[in-house]
Amino acid sequence: MYYIVETEKSFTQASTDLDSAVKRLGFGVLHVHDLGATLRSKGIAFDEECKVFEVCNPAQAAKVLATDMRLNMALPCRISVFTEKGTTKIGLIKPVQMLSALSQDAALVEVAKEVEEKTIQMVDEAK
Repeated sequence: MYYIVETEKSFTQASTDLDSAVKRLGFGVLHVHDLGATLRSKGIAFDEECKVFEVCNPAQAAKVLATDMRLNMALPCRISVFTEKGTTKIGLIKPVQMLSALSQDAALVEVAKEVEEKTIQMVDEAK
């Protein structure tokens, strides 16, 4: 269900490279949540780094929503750059498995396959 890769890059470099890959492959970055900074700003001791990139391809999102509006709760796609015990990782929850758990519509599975291929490509390029 997860696609996670390790990289030799720093957290900052992997984050920058993911942002570039997302845009190069025709998606947009809607927002980046810096979970590490947010937790620390609330006084929580959190040693790791974690940024969650909300990414979207409007045409693909429109296909999903036209088929089943309830799936708005599964959008946009999220790709994370995070550290774990000194190792930088980049990962996502695979769209095909996630949407298949929410809908049995064959058209949605096809959209999810297209999105999954692109998002995995983004992760691999940022690695």
